[in-house]
Amino acid sequence: MALLQDVLVAGTGPAAIQLAVLLKRWQRSRVGIAGRRSVRSAPFFEALHQSGRTVYVDTSNVKLSSLQGECRLDAVYPEYGRVEEEWDTFILAVTADAFLPVLEQIQSPVLRGFRCVALLSPTFGSSALVRHYLKERGCDAEVISFSTYLGDTRRISESPPNRVHTAAAKRRVYAGSSEKHSEAVEAFRRLYANAGIELAALESALEAETRNISLYVHPPLFMNDFSLGAIFDRPDVPKYVYKLFPEGPITPVLIREMLEQWKEISAIARVLGAKPLNLLQFMVDDNYPVRPESLPRQVIDGFPELEPIHQQYALYVRYASLLIDPYSEPDPGGRYFDFSAVPLRPVFLNHEGAWEIPRMPKEDDYRLKIIQGIARLGGVPCPTIDRFVSRYEHRLLSAASSLSGAHFSESFVPQSFDKDIERIGEELQLGAAARTTLSDPSNP
Repeated sequence: MALLQDVLVAGTGPAAIQLAVLLKRWQRSRVGIAGRRSVRSAPFFEALHQSGRTVYVDTSNVKLSSLQGECRLDAVYPEYGRVEEEWDTFILAVTADAFLPVLEQIQSPVLRGFRCVALLSPTFGSSALVRHYLKERGCDAEVISFSTYLGDTRRISESPPNRVHTAAAKRRVYAGSSEKHSEAVEAFRRLYANAGIELAALESALEAETRNISLYVHPPLFMNDFSLGAIFDRPDVPKYVYKLFPEGPITPVLIREMLEQWKEISAIARVLGAKPLNLLQFMVDDNYPVRPESLPRQVIDGFPELEPIHQQYALYVRYASLLIDPYSEPDPGGRYFDFSAVPLRPVFLNHEGAWEIPRMPKEDDYRLKIIQGIARLGGVPCPTIDRFVSRYEHRLLSAASSLSGAHFSESFVPQSFDKDIERIGEELQLGAAARTTLSDPSNP
């Protein structure tokens, strides 16, 4: 039986809606959506009830028309524990730290029926974690990791929660599997091709997980004193994620830490048998391009072999070159689109009336601690990653003194994620054998 015939999507966010429409339009799949009952998800399920289980995707321009459409869902489950029937493919369109909490709620007979579990936005080690957990539950499903979500999909405030807007799509997404020869990856490749997106298959799920730019840029951009101050102290004047100091956090020191963290992640990847990436090449070719006048091709392609000071210079130039969109058209005054004006979001009061930390850096805390745990199991020193974690936890512990008038969400309590790290270590067989293959972490 071919995969993607019966697909259950976990999550109630914009990505889940876009996937449902994509599967219905191009694959003619039977599609269900499952979520968890909460104050935040209640309007979504009510909108589905009012619309007869219909979801909608609008797009910004004709180039994205292959992603737009509407579809009627075949099944809707407002609680994961109420999922029934058989589904061949289960797509986890939730944050990486929610993978196991979602799987834990799926009834065992349903879970054992999955032939493929796909991780839409995993972090480093997520496939190993999910694979280990599935084995504990008696499920031998193939686990696929995508490098990242396929584009930029969001809800528009004036629209109902079952209608989303996709503003951009990636040119290329990577995927890897727990199986050597994966029919599921090929099925997803055909699906993505219909949407005009290249899906490149890699040797393993772990290698696909290293192709997420957030791993390399979010910790240095968000876990520095400047950004943490803007997030937790809620200043009156906005600060911006991708701007140079003093408008934003980017300084030569931040760039040096970004470089050092890339080298630490590269060392961990090598211990696990995954090929490290060329950071600058990945930034330019797979994310946001810069003009060749700013960064010549030989600098981009030869980045791993450059001296550290030259690597820092090239990364700084890359960010300076993206303060504006270098490929936009200037206005009559000669000004280009202000590409870097992405504000640092401060802490906010959530639907339950508690102080909440924005998705960035809350998600990055999980990502970073998982990488830190894998590094320790593999015997790889990671002082820069340790520094990021220490800074972030210090701000969590001091937040109570600067915020008042409401209680705090659980995200303000430092987490260890020891059980997740233990499962990953067992699945990857980390220990003495892995440490004997340890390479010099100073070499990317």
